[in-house]
Parts: sequence; structure tokens; C-alpha cells
Amino acid sequence: MIPNRLKIAGAAAVASILAAVTVGTGIAAAQPGRPTPAGAVITKTVKVNDHRYQLTVKSPAMGEDVHLTVLSPAGSSPRATLYMLDGAGADQPVSDWMTKGGAGPFFAGKNVNVVLPAGGGSTFYTDWQAPDPRYGKPMWETFLTAELPPLINKTFHGDGRNAIAGLSMGAQAALALTARHPNLYNGVASLSGCPAVSSPVNEGYVTGTVAKDGGISVNMWGPFGSPGWAAHDPSLMVDRFRGKNIYIYSGSGIPAFDDFYTPLEPGQSRQAQLAAGAALEAGAESCSRQFSVRLMLAQIPATTDYPLVGLHSWSYWKAALPNAWAALAPGLW
Repeated sequence: MIPNRLKIAGAAAVASILAAVTVGTGIAAAQPGRPTPAGAVITKTVKVNDHRYQLTVKSPAMGEDVHLTVLSPAGSSPRATLYMLDGAGADQPVSDWMTKGGAGPFFAGKNVNVVLPAGGGSTFYTDWQAPDPRYGKPMWETFLTAELPPLINKTFHGDGRNAIAGLSMGAQAALALTARHPNLYNGVASLSGCPAVSSPVNEGYVTGTVAKDGGISVNMWGPFGSPGWAAHDPSLMVDRFRGKNIYIYSGSGIPAFDDFYTPLEPGQSRQAQLAAGAALEAGAESCSRQFSVRLMLAQIPATTDYPLVGLHSWSYWKAALPNAWAALAPGLW
């Protein structure tokens, strides 16, 4: 599947858009017990192959160890860094982008660090306001924006240029983090996300996503309508995206022929899997197009992918990854 890409440049188009261990060659010595100024420290590094490392980072903000994959080219030349966030329900020790999204082979040989945190669950990669019976009190935003970048730059020769990408829940988080930290990221990619969170309909989507894994959204941003929701709504801060490389993808919710023959998720029938993938993606498309229009009205260019078919599934996100990278890469060189 090769999605059609449309470069949005102005308001005139509005009507048409409704392992071996330790550190090896290519990274600097990351000795345990040497924290960054923010206090985070790498406690374990496993070299899986010449460009993949599994890291354990002790995070004061999170109050626990965070596991992540770093893809990094050989050598010590400076390079930019791309952070990639999972969707809801990601609770494995390795990012879904690695196990399902093809990030490892795709970025092999590319002169960029790729950082893939694991275990995001349905937390929206944000700083939670109150302890939650399911998640505790995650502080993902502080970890991703304050604690982790200095470690990556120091250990993997990062040059300070960053981009961030995410899918579904992680797409909303990527856009929110970019809006809240515009000086940190040069570009952002959203795949099948719903950027706005401060409308009643979208509040329901957020609450349902958090509840799906047992969390309570009130503990995340407070009661709906409180300032925490608007403060994490990138559609209310579109001017902060000015000058950045932006990529927005969503399918239509219409299945392609291959979708009738893809492997089934455990415990799901073909009909249920297709219906869920269609409904989620149709909602994501509506949200994504609304955000695209906001950018257009503000005369902020963005590269968009809105193919005629596509469900909320990894086969489509994996296929969209090269286009996302093509949109982000010019801002990282």
C-alpha cells in the first residue's frame, strides 16, 4: 500500500480536506551511576546487534526502571534522534514498533538515533496528576522531555535535533508533547491519532482508552473540563507547530482485500476484528482531518496521508512508516 500524499500549504484547500552485553562501537561509554542533570541514569545496556541496543533507565520521575530500544548507527559522528511512541495497550518489554512495526530493519543504515520506549500502556505518555490504582503516578512527559534526551545525546552522539512520532494514543501524545515543548522537537508524525481531547466526544475516547487497561482518566488530567485537558490538546496550540516538519496519516476505515485474510487477534472473530479496526480508524480519520484543517487555516504546512482504504492495524502503520520518515527527515539533517 502506497498512500497518496498531499502537501497542505494554504487555506484555499479547506473545502477538499473536511544479546551481547554492554556498549559497543558507535556509542559512548554509558557507565552505571552517572546520572544526567535531571537524575536519570542508564543502569543496563545490552547490545543486540551492530545497530540495536536494549537499555534500562532508572527514572526518578517515573519512580521505576524504564525499558527502551535504541537504534543507532556505527561511528561517533553527530546525528539527530527520532522518538517513537506506541499505541494503547503496549505493555511488553520491547516497543511494538520493533515487534510489529518493522522499525529495526527500516532504520538500519540510516544516520539517525531511534528511541523506542516500552511499557506505555494506556497512559498517553503524560504526567499524571494523581496516583492511579492501575498505573501508579506515571510521569512520562518529564521522562521523555527532561530526563531521557540528555542521556541519549551523551551516549549515542545526539546533536540536539529531535523529532517524535506515534500511533493512535501515541500519536496524540506526540502532537501534545510537541505543542508543549516546541523547542525540543523539529518535527512530529501522527499515525491514526485523535489530536483534540477537549471536546466531549473526544473526552469519551480518551476516557475509554485509559479505562480499557484499567486506568481512570480523572487521575491523568483531572475531571473533564478542568485545565489539564485543554493543556494537552494540540488543536488549541497549533501556532506552536509553525516551522516544523509535520506528517499526519489516517486510513478511511474501509478494509482492503488483504484485511479479510490477515491473522486474527486472540479471541476475536474476523467480523469483530474488522469492525473494531474500521470504527477506530474512521474516528481517527475524522480527528486527523479536523487537525489538518486547523493547521491549514493557520497557514502551517503539513504532509498528509489519507488513503481511500485502511484499518486501525499494524499492517497500515508499518506501510506508512517510510512516508512518515520522508516527511520528518529533512528537518533532522
